[in-house]
Amino acid sequence: MVAQHTTETVSRVDGTDGVSRLVAKGVTVGYGGRTVIDDLDVAIPPGVITTIIGPNGCGKSTLLRTLTRLLKPAKGSVVLDGEDIVKLRTRDVAKKLGLLPQAPVAPEGLTVADLVARGRHPHQSWLRQWSSDDADVVERALAMTGVSELADRPVDSLSGGQRQRVWISMTLAQGTDLLLLDEPTTYLDLAHAIDVLDLVDDLHEAGCTVVMVLHDLNLAARYSDNLIVMRDGSILEQGHPRDVITPELLHRAFGLRAEVIDTPVGGGPLIVPIGRTHV
Repeated sequence: MVAQHTTETVSRVDGTDGVSRLVAKGVTVGYGGRTVIDDLDVAIPPGVITTIIGPNGCGKSTLLRTLTRLLKPAKGSVVLDGEDIVKLRTRDVAKKLGLLPQAPVAPEGLTVADLVARGRHPHQSWLRQWSSDDADVVERALAMTGVSELADRPVDSLSGGQRQRVWISMTLAQGTDLLLLDEPTTYLDLAHAIDVLDLVDDLHEAGCTVVMVLHDLNLAARYSDNLIVMRDGSILEQGHPRDVITPELLHRAFGLRAEVIDTPVGGGPLIVPIGRTHV
């Protein structure tokens, strides 16, 4: 696992203080002259699952891409392990955090083992070639995600849920315990979505800090320790789902009329939308 470095102390959702390795400070980000995120501050709590939610176009994926240096802020900075992420080499960033983008595509015919092995590229150089240690890391990553038996299969022959597990396996092979996942359940049916999120929860229990974007509010509430609720490029609320998910917040963020009850599974909040036919 990656060693912790002092960056910023934050109040964690379990009520204790922890050190955030990933912090955005006053970031402003946009596309083609249009500002999407304006002067936003956020510190990712360590050791928990943080999920970013909000209506379409609110800046969820833009924030995630900014935190991973795929987008450079027009103003402000993102700090990773105490250093401005823009000033770090791409190889060094890849050693510290793993990113699963939306709907990634593998080259045709590439096997599962070969794709996962690509997660070791940041650790390779002309001085350090592939070694038995790299092979061991790949083997462990395959085992942790439950895809060892698929190692020789082409990635494009797998189901959607299997492919997501393989891509997560590749990010684990990078050797980082900081994972950022952009809509990891996109295009998956409910059973496969639960399977992938159960895997994310297992990785969290094994010591990973996870940041992900989800659209399904009930799944976000069920699988998260910390929610970041966005609207119009700003953060409305942040905290534990039990504290954040209220009818008032849902109306402010989504324009949604809903009741919030205790779920029979786990005791967290369950959102029950109110449609026009039930008024």
